[in-house]
Amino acid sequence: MSETRDFWSRRKAAVQAEAETEREAIEASAVADQQAELDAKPDHEILAEFNLPDPDHLQLGDDVSGFMSQAIPDRLRRRALRRLWRLNPVLANVDGLVDYGEDYTDAACVIENIQTAYQVGKGMLAHVEALAADDTEVETPAADTPETLELETQEEELAVLAEPADEPVEVAVQSPELEELEDTEMPPAPRRMTFEFEG
Repeated sequence: MSETRDFWSRRKAAVQAEAETEREAIEASAVADQQAELDAKPDHEILAEFNLPDPDHLQLGDDVSGFMSQAIPDRLRRRALRRLWRLNPVLANVDGLVDYGEDYTDAACVIENIQTAYQVGKGMLAHVEALAADDTEVETPAADTPETLELETQEEELAVLAEPADEPVEVAVQSPELEELEDTEMPPAPRRMTFEFEG
């Protein structure tokens, strides 16, 4: 008896599932037909038909729930949501802590006719070698012209005038014992804790 009930209950559930899928298919086809008709109409006619305001002229606080209906085409829904996101300061002002808020695609980073010193397999080797060659080049001395000779004589005269008078020169003499003491590291002096009691 229980086996027959199981069979008929399963059969009944299968018939109900088939009826549900047929009903959903009919609804989906009706929605698709309606969407196709609405796609052919211009936006202002659709807005007038559903008594909706122009999504580009929405203000902060306006109700946009009418644009969320399934009958409204996606293009109008997107326009209303874009306007809503621009008006709402919470949605419009994204803080800088959003990790993926920037466009990191290659198309955004590519610069036309970019030139680089990087070489595949060598890196920046040629660029570094060129800089090193520039640093090692020694400038050739200029020929002895009357101007350079005059400058040299003026520098020598200034150097003679700038020399200080004869003053005793102090020479620091250190004994080898002091040098050895300075070289060796002295251990830190031990510290003792002191306690004071009131009373």
